[in-house]
Amino acid sequence: MKTPTASPLYYIGLMSGTSLDGIDAALIAIDNASPPRLLATHAEPMPDELHRLLLTLCHAEQVSFAQLAAAEHAFCQCQAQAVKQLLAPLSVELEQISAIGSHGQTIEHAPKGHNGGPAYTLQLDNPSLLAELTGCTVVADFRRRDLAAGGQAAPLAPAFHQALFGRSDAHQLVLNLGGFANLTWLSSQPTDPVIGFDTGPANVLLDGWFSLHQGGRFDQDGDWAASGKIDEALLARLLSEPFFQQPPPRSTGRELFHLEWLQQHLSGQETAANVQATLAELTAVSVAQGIEQLQISDGSLTLITAGGGAHNGYLMQRLAHHIPRATLTSPSAYGWPEDWIEAGAFAWLAHQRLHHLPGNLPSVTGAQGARVLGGIYAA
Repeated sequence: MKTPTASPLYYIGLMSGTSLDGIDAALIAIDNASPPRLLATHAEPMPDELHRLLLTLCHAEQVSFAQLAAAEHAFCQCQAQAVKQLLAPLSVELEQISAIGSHGQTIEHAPKGHNGGPAYTLQLDNPSLLAELTGCTVVADFRRRDLAAGGQAAPLAPAFHQALFGRSDAHQLVLNLGGFANLTWLSSQPTDPVIGFDTGPANVLLDGWFSLHQGGRFDQDGDWAASGKIDEALLARLLSEPFFQQPPPRSTGRELFHLEWLQQHLSGQETAANVQATLAELTAVSVAQGIEQLQISDGSLTLITAGGGAHNGYLMQRLAHHIPRATLTSPSAYGWPEDWIEAGAFAWLAHQRLHHLPGNLPSVTGAQGARVLGGIYAA
């Protein structure tokens, strides 16, 4: 087995989550002496046409190969632009980058399959083209090896959370609020397994409902949600979804939680702003229920909040309300601003792949064992 060298190695992580708001690019340094370090970041906006096409693909019952090819090509061009813009102001050359870790764009995630069919997860990507456009080695297709080993293929970030936030002197609880919310529990005891799972929707429904009624892509600071009132009857109907009662390991995506799912639970008497407030409450309550499932005995908790939802002031207020024993903390205290942990995770996973090291945690995904994740597309 190869081991990392002592000198820092540079990796780029590219992440486009279920929010579809853009491609996050993070440059990180890895050595043996310290946790991964974030060196530079760039957010490449998702072009409107590509955003619409990806949304169509995520919800289409039938998809043509031409549509997939067009979306994949445009997505890859956007990725390459993100890499270019990330490195433009830096003294780091492309030749110094060990690899780019590309997550791709999740189109559908079905770890239990559909109607008795095989499990699958589909991330739209073209690592061969990305390697050509950037001149860098690309590591991609991280999820399917875990799936092949009987896992959920998600979430994968908890392994990176362990490398980044794990401490021997304190427990750590990490909450990522992307399109979907997921929790990671890091015990201070090295013999305790890492636990991580999706708790339910976060930005995916909030963004979709806001776009439908207000235009734009997201509810800035949760202001529109804050203008409404929580509809307790609607909240109860939403929380009746069986997913919220499933024990870990569990993961989810747009194939379950989408606007059509929401509309099936509406009575038709709700105001749009009240629905938005209730969706924020759904996220807060489902996260609180997820923490309860962990059965953490400590009286107080430090909750490290990351992802785009951490900028939603109203959502953070509701989280604080439902988890009164938790102190909500920014990962910036660890050198990692809220928006860059997911991109950093796939840079780190590229490092794991190049050094033949496992990238999954069976205690999180339910896989039969630790696996080396991803395929390598040489420069």
